[in-house]
Amino acid sequence: MYKHILIPTDGSEVAEKAVTAGIGFARESGARITLFTAVAEYRPPSEVDVRSGNVLSLAEHERRSEKQANAIFARGTQAAHAAGIEYDTDWVSSDQPWEAIVDAAKRNGCDAIVMGSHGRKAFSRLVHGSQAVDVLSHCDLPTLVVR
Repeated sequence: MYKHILIPTDGSEVAEKAVTAGIGFARESGARITLFTAVAEYRPPSEVDVRSGNVLSLAEHERRSEKQANAIFARGTQAAHAAGIEYDTDWVSSDQPWEAIVDAAKRNGCDAIVMGSHGRKAFSRLVHGSQAVDVLSHCDLPTLVVR
């Protein structure tokens, strides 16, 4: 059956349901998992930011992004450890989460994806559509969408 499952999460309630479902599925099928998240890309400071002294360096953005990703992974890594399944984590900076998810599945050699039906950005979903729909449309891996 499946050997390596990607579980994308943004830490939202629905994503956490997918993490739980994915861990259970991995335990039953003897698969390993990779928890994945995409954090916002670095934005160069605007002129207003520079004038006000509100400048975030690229290095500081990376540090904060890694801290944010690790916070998102915390519950999932604890649950995977408790379930006795092998796991890894992976994160990238991307403003296109669906593309980052598809790339992460390929990069990590995953053969399935378990993800939430929607994340925390309700307004963005209304304007841009669901990340899950985009993953389903652009990826040929079996994908379980959890609601």
